[in-house]
Amino acid sequence: MEHMRRLWTILLMAALTACSSGGEVLPTAAVPAGAAPSAPEDVATGLSVPWGIAFLPGGDALVTERDSARLLRVSPAGQVRRIGTIEGVAADGEGGLMGVAVKDQQIFLYHTAAEDNRIVRYRLLGDALTDRQLLVQGIPKGGIHNGGRLAFGPDGFLYATTGETGDRELAQQRDSLGGKILRMTMDGAPAPGNPFGTLVYSYGHRNVQGLAWDTAGRLYASEFGANSFDEVNRIEPGANYGWPVVEGRGDDQRFVNPILTWSTDEASPSGMAYADGSLWVGALRGARLWQVPLGDDGSAGRPVAHYTGRYGRIRAVTATPDGALWIGTSNQDGRGSPREGDDRIMTVTP
Repeated sequence: MEHMRRLWTILLMAALTACSSGGEVLPTAAVPAGAAPSAPEDVATGLSVPWGIAFLPGGDALVTERDSARLLRVSPAGQVRRIGTIEGVAADGEGGLMGVAVKDQQIFLYHTAAEDNRIVRYRLLGDALTDRQLLVQGIPKGGIHNGGRLAFGPDGFLYATTGETGDRELAQQRDSLGGKILRMTMDGAPAPGNPFGTLVYSYGHRNVQGLAWDTAGRLYASEFGANSFDEVNRIEPGANYGWPVVEGRGDDQRFVNPILTWSTDEASPSGMAYADGSLWVGALRGARLWQVPLGDDGSAGRPVAHYTGRYGRIRAVTATPDGALWIGTSNQDGRGSPREGDDRIMTVTP
């Protein structure tokens, strides 16, 4: 009997190391019967480091390829057409053609250029890109930590995520565009009501690559940690999220604590979407899709891991107009192990 008690203690302690929330070690939740998402189905294969996905009004999606600088049009039936190769992209390390957002037949792209990271706008006429406009320049670039996500919020403004490029102190410098979440008009000007009168909406970030809003309009961001904790943060205007002073939960009143943390081997969180009451977060190093249930108050429930190790590195996660998810692998990025058909876009029903 004493032997069995010791065995159960060991098993319980092992389960408690599965993941952490708010700095507290918590077990990964079991998936209730019937609550798991569907098995992924391929939409498109043979891609090269798909980074961003944004849906057009007709149901097709625009997909960026980071290293090739190609912008692709992908239909729900899997037809892939090249819209163009974006001019001025200088792909290097973690930089290249990254985020994409769509509004009123205008296409917004985040990309690495020769000297900086930039946000540009095009008009889409059929399958042709016209009327290129440079909206934002001077975002710090580096071989690592370029941020790169673009998304329109429910307020109609464009949000962009940036990284600190490995220069940690940039995250705390409010006059730098590195290590920030930016908020702007469709012309690239600071959005009315921004907390500092500049593009900066929040700061103290290391490298944010995921943005999502819940049905109450609350903004969440996924963020890469360094050695200990990756994060999901609830974003408030003007708030400081602590990097490089704090990684994970600091309980320091100068900074906002994350609502959820993981160990860095379980996540390296990139793309994120909201669907069916949960945040869905792609994990690169963790090679899984995380489901983070949200409470009515915006708090994070116990996270659930799906497809662990089955599809490799997951970077892109975007909600479709009909409530499903498109997720993209990143196994061709030099850090993964490519499989037959990689990289791919898959569809999942939450």
